[in-house]
Amino acid sequence: MSEAPHEASSPQLKADVLVEALPYIRRFAGKTVVVKYGGNALAGASEGDALALFAQDIVLMHAVGMRPVVVHGGGPQISDLMGRLGKTTEFRNGLRVTDAETIDIARMVLLGQVNPQLVSAINVHGPLAVGVSGADAGLIIAEARDPELGFVGDVTDVNPTIVNRLLNEDLIPVIATIGSDLAGQAYNINADTGAGAIAEALGAEKLVYLTDIEGLRRVVSDATSLIRQTTPDELDALMADGTIAGGMIPKVESCVHAVRNGVRRSHILDGRIPHVLLLELFTDAGIGTMVQQLPVSTSTPGAPS
Repeated sequence: MSEAPHEASSPQLKADVLVEALPYIRRFAGKTVVVKYGGNALAGASEGDALALFAQDIVLMHAVGMRPVVVHGGGPQISDLMGRLGKTTEFRNGLRVTDAETIDIARMVLLGQVNPQLVSAINVHGPLAVGVSGADAGLIIAEARDPELGFVGDVTDVNPTIVNRLLNEDLIPVIATIGSDLAGQAYNINADTGAGAIAEALGAEKLVYLTDIEGLRRVVSDATSLIRQTTPDELDALMADGTIAGGMIPKVESCVHAVRNGVRRSHILDGRIPHVLLLELFTDAGIGTMVQQLPVSTSTPGAPS
């Protein structure tokens, strides 16, 4: 007589999980996956717990042969330091007005606080992570988006040489999205946009955004309308009719642009769920919203996503 599901032993459950993950591990070995880690991607009881869980996911991805690249911003931390320094934060159309003093503060926070925290969390598990600025080795070339916004930049080019060198040395790049123009002037780059541009330049297999929602919905107020799989054309329509709006637009625009320019798939996941990266990458069901160029076939259930 077969054992009832509730009587299955813990070792057996663990073995089943490993067997389920095996085809995905094989498929993604040697593939580059760009993960954008945002301030809203919280999993666990505290920010420290969230960071530790995220670091475990990244290290496990690396351990099974994937090539993870972490891209991050730091908006909440920048606003916090500006407040402590008595400087008012001003936003226009969702973008921070960035004068000369503010860009200095942004660099201090991203390069002196957030980036080292991520690198340290990953390196608890071994000497794996290396912090990089978008200004290093001409990684992110930028230009001013709008004179009224000051030193807020748009990405004009990405030179992935430094990132590829780190990946080829079996290291994990952790990239702060500070770019620079050809004259060396620093610009603050939207981290969602920066992650998409980096994923395109690397020809990444996947671009993953960790945020604070479970994914995209066809009806914003209806949790049952979660979009599990979609295409760039469908997302264009949802942005045009206002279904996707506000702070999600940069993420979705970057997903759409990346998939249309060489990235195989992009994902929007709820970073508050513990080990959400592993659930998406290594299980049949997956989680969140996946974007790819062509409609997903349903003829082969369980095929690696």
